[in-house]
This record gives sequence, structure tokens and C-alpha cells, in this order.
Amino acid sequence: MSEQQLTVVLTKAGRVKIRYPAVPLSDDGDRISVRAPWAAGTARDFGFVRFEPGDVFVEHFWRTRWYAVKEVRTGDGVLKGWYCDVTRPALVRGAEILVDDLDLDLWVSADGTSVLRLDEDEFAASGLAGSDPEAAAQAVRALDALDEQARKPAGLSALLR
Repeated sequence: MSEQQLTVVLTKAGRVKIRYPAVPLSDDGDRISVRAPWAAGTARDFGFVRFEPGDVFVEHFWRTRWYAVKEVRTGDGVLKGWYCDVTRPALVRGAEILVDDLDLDLWVSADGTSVLRLDEDEFAASGLAGSDPEAAAQAVRALDALDEQARKPAGLSALLR
């Protein structure tokens, strides 16, 4: 793909959470992969990982899957791990990748020894199970599938081949 720029637009509960520029890397018609710098601007320590200016994310979005997988590296190229967002399937429209965050997340450390399910309390409190039971079921299945894949010997890398 060319060095054109795309904009990733992440929404949550109908509101834009963040928009950030990304460089397209590949698009096979289902999965679109982009490279983007840490978009928050300032460091953020989650306890299990710290994202900071200079970090580079290679992000993979699928038009048919209910998640996105983000490989996180330092500016020097050292792998920190993978941050996975459970989302509705991505919609690519013009120069935008539209992604609807469904609260559930998964972190996998670079060495694969730490697999953390995140924000299950936020997901339960979101009310999605009542307002859109099918989407809620898809979200839970997606988190379970990511968790299972992360614990296999090939890990999340198998999804990205």
C-alpha cells in the first residue's frame, strides 16, 4: 500500500473516543493493517505495561471479526506485547477506519507468559447485554477466542500471518 495516511476513529457507546493518524501497511479485503504512533500524547501506565510517546503500534483490524490486535513496540523496536480490543467488525470508509469499542480487552506480554483479560466489569456495566444481546455474545466469544489463541504456542502471531 502507498504511504497515504488513514485516520483510525475509535468510538465507544456512540461517541468518538479518539482519532489518530495511521499509515496503511496492507489490506487483503478482510484485514487492514496500519502503523501508528502511541496516540495519547503522554505516557500512560496501566500497571502491566506503560505506553509512552515514541511507542509504535502495528494495528490489525478485520471487517469480519469482532476484535483488533495491536502489536506494541518501543521506538527502538523492542516488543512490549499485544493489546487486543474487542470491537464490532471494522468499517473502512474512504480514508477512515471506523472501529466501535465494546469495552473488553486482552493484554499479552511479549514473552507470552502474561495474558490478562481487562475491563470485564466495564463491559458488564455497559448494558450491552440488554440493549444488543447478539453483539454482547459476539464480544464475549471474541474475548474467549483471543484468550485461547494467546495461550497457544504460536500465540497471537498465528492470527497475523
